[in-house]
Amino acid sequence: MRIGLLTDGGYPYVSGDARLWCDRLVRGLGQHEFDVYAFSRSERQEDEGWIPLPPNVQRVRTASPWLAEDDGVLPGRRARRRFAECFGELAGVLCGVSAGAAALDGRPAAGATGNAVESASTDASQDAPTAEADRFAYALYGLAELAREEGGLAGALRSEAAVRLLERACRAPGVHRAAREARVPDLLTVAAYLERALHPLGLDWYEDDGLGAVDLCHAASGGTAVLPGLLTRHFNGVPLLVTEYGVRLRTHYLTAPGAPPAVRSLLAAFHGRLAAEAYARAEVVTAGNTHTRRWQERCGAAREKQRTVYPGMDARPFAQVGESSECADPDALVWVGRVEPAKDLVSLLHAFAEVRKQQPGTRLRIVGAPAGPEGAAYLDHCRALAAQLFPDEAEGPHTPGDNPVSFEEIGGPDLPFPADAYAAGAVTVLSSVVEGFPISLVEAMLSGRATVSTDVGAVVEVIGGTGLVVPPRNPRALADACVALLRDPERRARLGAAARARALELFTVEQNIEAFHSIYLEIVSRAPVSRALLDGAGEPLPFAVPAEAQVPVRWNAAAPDLAARSVPGWAAGSPVRANTPVPAPEGAR
Repeated sequence: MRIGLLTDGGYPYVSGDARLWCDRLVRGLGQHEFDVYAFSRSERQEDEGWIPLPPNVQRVRTASPWLAEDDGVLPGRRARRRFAECFGELAGVLCGVSAGAAALDGRPAAGATGNAVESASTDASQDAPTAEADRFAYALYGLAELAREEGGLAGALRSEAAVRLLERACRAPGVHRAAREARVPDLLTVAAYLERALHPLGLDWYEDDGLGAVDLCHAASGGTAVLPGLLTRHFNGVPLLVTEYGVRLRTHYLTAPGAPPAVRSLLAAFHGRLAAEAYARAEVVTAGNTHTRRWQERCGAAREKQRTVYPGMDARPFAQVGESSECADPDALVWVGRVEPAKDLVSLLHAFAEVRKQQPGTRLRIVGAPAGPEGAAYLDHCRALAAQLFPDEAEGPHTPGDNPVSFEEIGGPDLPFPADAYAAGAVTVLSSVVEGFPISLVEAMLSGRATVSTDVGAVVEVIGGTGLVVPPRNPRALADACVALLRDPERRARLGAAARARALELFTVEQNIEAFHSIYLEIVSRAPVSRALLDGAGEPLPFAVPAEAQVPVRWNAAAPDLAARSVPGWAAGSPVRANTPVPAPEGAR
């Protein structure tokens, strides 16, 4: 099988999101071929390079949506008219302009041209959500067809005409209040974002020697990574699988609170429409946890298409720590992760101040590197707060200058490997206010550690009763839970053993690979490829023809009662094609 793996800011880049699970998936399915089509996030990510790729990766093609380049395309009058029609329809959908209002405004409604867009039907009897989805699909695939014919859309998307089309949609009657209040800076921001988001429409990835040659497109995330899969399905009929460990629409809500209301409204509408289109066209939609699955369902994913596939973790590095009941310091709390504001280390430090009042000998080890410039600034803030909350103590178990809070990184002499960080303390703490699938929490479970976590994201689903869970942004509750486990070694041991057993059952690499392998076979069996692929001996390759197109036995037409004959009665020979005429038995209707 040949799979087109679509990533956005992830695999195969060294610093990519979801890099580990993609690499484990590709290596675990060594019997299949992978073509990787990747979008980079920044020049820095591209300069860092790729991770070593396994031999079953046949091709890697990359694109840089963040890089504003002029494609040099000068569209003619007809192309400009088609762009105005399709982009105007897209802008109208994002602003909430009805089809009737769009027609009154001088723009034809979806489906007014002869372009063959499979979902561009706006029958008046349809309900509003379906009609809006059809209009979005009409605009999206119309722009894709225009880009394919003209050689790109970058110039048109960043033109003054695109901004004017957005402004016209925002001023149309019946639009959302936030869109109606959009000003010129807001429109410029939205137009620039759409130009980057729609960058895949102008790529040359969809020919027969590109994504058109794969048996299955697997989008490793939502958003931009889904667009090549949607276009390959539209142009070439290749089935699509969408995997999300975090819904992009939810991420937009969480990461853009400071943007103007008009920008937030229009971009949220775009992400919502794109997610709904991806879920409608995909054969299967997988989520990394139930929390993400509920978001997918709210955004339009049909339940019969949904599967939950937990991300796979390599349990081997944590085996020795997990099978041992000892820890380096039974009075230490350990936090492991990327240092960034979403991890809420400020609340953790305030909670640790309460812990110290009840357990004076306790230490807190914060293990992790900052995530970018924002993370570095946040780390400096946390260091200053720790120095303020815990000044050097002249009395007690620590000598002057020995602060009970330490900031460390994995790879140093004390903590050379991740498992050493979890072995350094008795209790692992997670204090996040935003979390998708908590990788560090699964690592702690594989290490056999009792955990205290905040109730965010998929934490409760992952823990499953093998750890303590408290509300986020509640230092007192976090402190009480930590003290309860520090004072009860037997309870810590029970919870740690149960956590390790649960992690080995649900969150291993083997479980993840087997689940995706089954999904691949399920999709391809329902939508086999139509290309004639032969091996060196001239025999058809697996999945090259539909399974029902070949019968592995020769029918014996002379037998009057085929149902009554035993297996040895079948005549051996070469298989016959399904379209070969087979004479019916005498007397058969």
